[in-house]
Amino acid sequence: MLDKKENIGIIRQCELLSLSPSVLYYKPKPENNANVELMKNINLLYIRYPYYGARRMQQKLIKQTGEIINIKRIRRLMYKLGITAIYPKKRTTLANVLHKKYPYLLRNLKIERVNQVWSMDITYIPMKHGYMYLTAVLDWYSRKVLSWKLSNTMTVDSCKECLQSAIDNFGTPEIFNSDQGCQFTSTRFTSIWNGTETQISMDGKGRAIDNVFIERLWRSVKYENVFLNAYQNGADLFAGLFEYFHDYNTERQHQALEYKTPDEVYFMNKLTDIDKEKRSKKEILQH
Repeated sequence: MLDKKENIGIIRQCELLSLSPSVLYYKPKPENNANVELMKNINLLYIRYPYYGARRMQQKLIKQTGEIINIKRIRRLMYKLGITAIYPKKRTTLANVLHKKYPYLLRNLKIERVNQVWSMDITYIPMKHGYMYLTAVLDWYSRKVLSWKLSNTMTVDSCKECLQSAIDNFGTPEIFNSDQGCQFTSTRFTSIWNGTETQISMDGKGRAIDNVFIERLWRSVKYENVFLNAYQNGADLFAGLFEYFHDYNTERQHQALEYKTPDEVYFMNKLTDIDKEKRSKKEILQH
């Protein structure tokens, strides 16, 4: 909206738009190396101690590093990472009146088939220099990762692209579950289900275990791959995750799946569902 080629000065243009000139000239600065390293340590501690708040996190980090770390710094970096201590709490999030919230539909639900329930979530992935965000869609019955996407921001478009990829390749689920993050409650995101029979489900506030399967996936990804490899940059991280998710779906045996792989369970049950549908149609035609 601002144009330096116009005869009107930049300051005057800012006044007409009710903008402060500092907004125009401000350039965001990335976190310094010390903060990036601290964020990695906070993330590692959070995975092991998800019930740690900023103060306990501070004391643990001081004990580990021998350095005095300001509590305000810890709080700011935890906020930037999007993590908070898991404990019973009241009204932890204020609802956005523009975003519709959906009830949690999975309580006491028996998961019996593929594409019955899909989950989606975002997690922070540290690198040697900086960090990225990983989004994934998981089928609850088979534990198959249906799609995943790396991004340097947590945007609605990035989440929507990841979900659309899963839909294009595997159809639509009966129930789609996510948390109440603004990316997932946005009408731009939920509109993807318009015209389908998919029901939308959302975790309760402060209920991290409502999406337990994908939370377990994040732990596996980080401990089995990310923390072991210390990726240098986004390209290396993408290549490493590509190989990991391929092996996760095709080679990794799950005890809960009777030591079958996610792909074996997903496609075996998919074929079973198709056979049932064919038999049902044949019986209808015969009658």
